[in-house]
Parts: sequence; C-alpha cells; structure tokens
Amino acid sequence: MKDMNVAAQNNISDLLKLARKFNCFYLAGLHQGICKPFVVAGHQVGLIRPDVMKHLQRFPEVFRLAGKYVELNPAFRDYKERTLKVADILQKLRKDNEICALKGWRDECFEVSAPFYHESLLEMDRSAICLFGIRNYGVSVSGYLNHPTKGLCIWLQQRSFTKQTWPGKWDCFVSGGLAVGYGILETCIKEAAEEASVQGELVKKLVPAGCVSFYFESERGLFPNTEYVYDLELPLDFVPQNADGEVESFELLTAEECIQRALTPQFKTTSAPLALHGRRCRQRRRPATARQLTHNLKISTSKRAPTNTPPEDFDQRARAN
Repeated sequence: MKDMNVAAQNNISDLLKLARKFNCFYLAGLHQGICKPFVVAGHQVGLIRPDVMKHLQRFPEVFRLAGKYVELNPAFRDYKERTLKVADILQKLRKDNEICALKGWRDECFEVSAPFYHESLLEMDRSAICLFGIRNYGVSVSGYLNHPTKGLCIWLQQRSFTKQTWPGKWDCFVSGGLAVGYGILETCIKEAAEEASVQGELVKKLVPAGCVSFYFESERGLFPNTEYVYDLELPLDFVPQNADGEVESFELLTAEECIQRALTPQFKTTSAPLALHGRRCRQRRRPATARQLTHNLKISTSKRAPTNTPPEDFDQRARAN
C-alpha cells in the first residue's frame, strides 16, 4: 500500500510539473506586470511584451503606446481598415527578419475579438497572434477505441519534421486552429479529413467533449489558448492515413502509455492538457490527479470557452450530434 501511495504521489508530481509548463504564463509571467494591454476600438484584446513593444514604437501612426496600454489607432474605423493597417506593419517587421514568430509566416489569418464582444475587430496572420497575446482558438479530436484485450486505447500523431512549429513532436490525433471563415465543427471536419483521412459516416460520430484553456509563453510570444475538444470512437480496423503532408506517422497507445508519452519532452507541450483531458473524459469518474491539476493550476476544462468565445455556441453542440 505504501508503494502504491508513493507511486500515486510521483504521478501527481509529474503531472503538476507538466501543467506548470503549458500554463506557465498564467502562473508566473502574468503576475510580473511587465506586459501592457493591447486595445482595439476600446476593447482589450490581448497583452504585449516589452520585446514586442520596442518594435511597435517605430510605427506611432498605427500603434499608440499610451502609458499603461498599447492602442491601435482609433482612427481606423472598421474591420477592413484595421486589418490592412496592421498587415502592412507586420509585413515590414517580417522583412526586418528580427522577430522569431514572424519567421513562421503562415498566410492564414485568425480573427481578433474581445471578451464578451462577438463582433470581430480585425484579422491577423496566425504567426503574429502571439506577439499581441491574442486568444487563439482551435479544435482537437481525441481518436480512441475500446480494445478487447488492452482496454481504452488512443491514437496519437507525430507531427511532420517540416512543420513550422513543434516539428517532429508527438501530438493529439487531430488538431487545428480556427481560421477566418471557418466554424468550430467545420474546422474539426476539415482537419480530420486532412490529417487522418476521417470522412463519410465516421466523421459524423464526432462528439463535443468540452473546452480546455491555458496560457502558455515561449520565446515566440504569448499564447492564451482555448481548444474545443471532440471525442471520436474509431473502429478496431481503422488505420489513419495523412492526406496533407503535415503528419509523420500515427501510433495507437493504451491510455496509460498515452499519459506517459505526454509527460516526455517528445510531446508537444501545448497539447499535453488535451491528452490529459481526453483520458479523463473517457473514464466514468474524474481522477484525483485531474481534480488537483484543475484546482491548483487554474486549468479550465469546461463545457464552454472563457472570455472572447467565437460566435458559434460550440457549433450548437456539434449540431446536436
């Protein structure tokens, strides 16, 4: 019994260490007070670090560093004008080749909105979102099956070594960001087809499983993330096949092996909470380790996303399944 208690405590300790990595800004950086709110049309939409402010101060006609906050010039009155003005500055900064995040330019835009304000204020290349600490929304699919001898098993993917972010790292079965023009369920269906060739009747089995939110920080910037999570029970004979060149390989692991993989440096840090969430949702009761993580580290694992939720209400609960 003593050995079992020691093992359980070690497991909790490992999970807490992991949580401190993927929720690092919320637990440490946020309280330092060195970042300034980023304000657009009177709404705070993000936070900006000093290393980014030093670049923005070169463009006072677009970004106003007004004491306690940074404001996008209020003379820009609509979505299109704000988007064009910011895009012009980002392209100039990209040509300077001094900002790490912009070296991974994606030519794919995310919408920018404010807490409790559903109207989008502008759009911005996804590589630049982290420079302004703007909340990033995405989807994640937990592909699982109930094996007759191994029990609960979960599919993981290894990201392509040519990916601009987290190359070669292990990741959840399917995931992707909410780009401009795509809804939550629509993104989920698109990514499932592209990354794992999940199509037809099988994709109709997607089930909404809540949201996971955390606040990560790296040398690239600030990442307040909210992921809409779906569960997908897969047939025993299903073998995922990548269709867009962004996945190196897939591997089927038991639930315990999945958790152990998530604890390693070979796993994408910001996908670790999704792996933990997927395992928890597949169990009938909530384990003590998950309760402790949520309580002590303020990881949101809820049915709804916090603050500036996209207009869709989880695509009406996946259009009632």
